[in-house]
Amino acid sequence: MGIPPSTSSQSSVWIEKSELDMIGMGERTRGEPKVLRDLTGRRVSPTRRSDPVGNQKYHHSPPPSGPYQVVSVTEKREYKDDYPDKTLYIPGPTEVREDVIEAMCEPMFGHRMDRMTDLYTTIVEDTKEFLGTDNDVVILTASGTEFMESSILNLVDENVLVTTCGSFSERQANVAERLGKTVDTLEYEWGKAVKPADVREALETSDTGYDVVTCVMNESSTGVRNPVEEIGDVVAEYPDTYFVVDAVSALGGDYVDIDDHGIDAIFTSVQKAFAMPPGLAVCVVSDDAYEREVEKESASWYGGFQRTIDYYDRKGQTHSTPAIPVMLAYRKQMKHMLDEGHGARDERHREMAEYTREWAREHFDTFPEAGYESQTVSCIENTRGIDVAATIDAVSEEYDMVFSNGYGSALGEQTFRIGHMGEHDVESIKALTDAIEDVAGL
Repeated sequence: MGIPPSTSSQSSVWIEKSELDMIGMGERTRGEPKVLRDLTGRRVSPTRRSDPVGNQKYHHSPPPSGPYQVVSVTEKREYKDDYPDKTLYIPGPTEVREDVIEAMCEPMFGHRMDRMTDLYTTIVEDTKEFLGTDNDVVILTASGTEFMESSILNLVDENVLVTTCGSFSERQANVAERLGKTVDTLEYEWGKAVKPADVREALETSDTGYDVVTCVMNESSTGVRNPVEEIGDVVAEYPDTYFVVDAVSALGGDYVDIDDHGIDAIFTSVQKAFAMPPGLAVCVVSDDAYEREVEKESASWYGGFQRTIDYYDRKGQTHSTPAIPVMLAYRKQMKHMLDEGHGARDERHREMAEYTREWAREHFDTFPEAGYESQTVSCIENTRGIDVAATIDAVSEEYDMVFSNGYGSALGEQTFRIGHMGEHDVESIKALTDAIEDVAGL
């Protein structure tokens, strides 16, 4: 069955909820880092985002000057019991083992019982072992966005340098602005990666003493894997500046030596490369980051490093009621991850990524800058002009497999994305690419 080149964007398509942040972002092309040099080629300071309200990207047009109102168009859509099962190749959630799902079906128990201490200390210490870190690990009922927000509250007094090269790094800047921080951005066009030399120059030449530098390890909007190890080595040369890494779509599927590269806080969501049911967020916190928060006058309450780590040290539990069934699933899946080993899991993800890129270059092209491709999500440039939305629908209907369109209005039909993370392997990814070839007539 062949799919003609795209003529309409009206076909139904799988859309991430987080794409709402990017409405009105405008067209983007790939090029060199943005707004870092003036017309004479002279280096200039990172962009100062000094107007939090003006920089929010939630509207097609500026908000009305009068009382703010939202016109509701949502109606109840009754959940049914007869949906067909679909194999997920999206950037998360991803496939979950049957025994991990079954682990959530144990009888309920109290979150202050000894049984809860056994469960929580098991998943925390197993996570430390898997990641190979001596730093503290915090696991909370939340999405990864919780630690995107709380790391700013915990570590930033005033100034933060946010490196941006896609949707989720731009969201970090927006989050910091909404928390009242002064945000400078080191901006790159979508598809380009953050360069350690640029971070060094920004730190050396800026008159601002930055409390924190942030970077997204894996920009799933563009399929870019940023060199957070080298960036961390640069930031480590500035002892009063802390390094925060968003690894939501990478950790567990792309090895990073956290302790050796000066990463003060690195966080993820368990529904991505951990291949667990959604509902928990994980953050690895350095001793320096903990001490930094202790010295501050204010910090996050729910995601505060001191509150969560001290409570664990005293009682081996979370300070607030957690999603116990999801933690039971976490325990089961983390045992599988330990059995496989971090190195072997990294290699399996590397093989999936290499296969997907080779396939993409044979039939289309890859979107990210060469040498900076993600190990967990491939963003494929639609050089053939196929109707991406219609292809996604047809593959879902005919093969019960779901992959993702490009991110946001600018990349929705220009690219598409394949998530090769979690429990997938090369054979399962090949099943998807075979289906795409059949449907699109490649």
